[in-house]
Amino acid sequence: MSWRLVADAEAVATAAVEKILACAGHAIRKKGSFSLVLAGGGTPARAYRLLAEQGRPDWPAWRFYFGDERCLPADDPDRNSVMAEQNLFRHIPVQNGQIHVIPAEQGAEAAAASYAREIETVLPFDLVLLGLGEDGHTASLFPGREYPEEQLVVAVHDAPKPPPDRVSLNYGALSSAHELLFLVSGQGKAGAVRQWRNGKDIPAARLPGAEILVDEAAWCE
Repeated sequence: MSWRLVADAEAVATAAVEKILACAGHAIRKKGSFSLVLAGGGTPARAYRLLAEQGRPDWPAWRFYFGDERCLPADDPDRNSVMAEQNLFRHIPVQNGQIHVIPAEQGAEAAAASYAREIETVLPFDLVLLGLGEDGHTASLFPGREYPEEQLVVAVHDAPKPPPDRVSLNYGALSSAHELLFLVSGQGKAGAVRQWRNGKDIPAARLPGAEILVDEAAWCE
């Protein structure tokens, strides 16, 4: 793991955008396209707003995916896809074909199977953005749960926070990415950061090789 301590949530978002742009430039120069997996949450939302301010000529080469989604109606404001639309997609020149939304409104099992078919020929992703829950979860992979290793995308039920039904990329799909970047901010995350640094087997710790941007409020000595 590579921990990078910055001042606050704004600094996390700013550093995340710098990383995203660097990875995009490298991937597009190398193969002509860039696959980015988006995370939900307040700090990623700020990063997306900053990213949308970048006047880039290469937006048509970007492909957007999602790490997880809540099983809610497609236009529900609590969906990650709606948050990304509000903060990023509507502000940049991308076409619908560049945005690969998890169809979670179909139900967890159907959506997981559909999204697995959609991503299986895309892997490995160029860059995956991830958050960290107060309980140590990431995407919608929660502590104390095991998921079939052969499944790229998993249906999640009885999540410890609402809504109970979700869809998530599994550890294999996430860990195969060329780059993994965690965005962690706020005092509420300090306990999970402490567990992670102390070697506890939380879901976030199951993704080795990640870079973790963490602000001072979430850091613990």
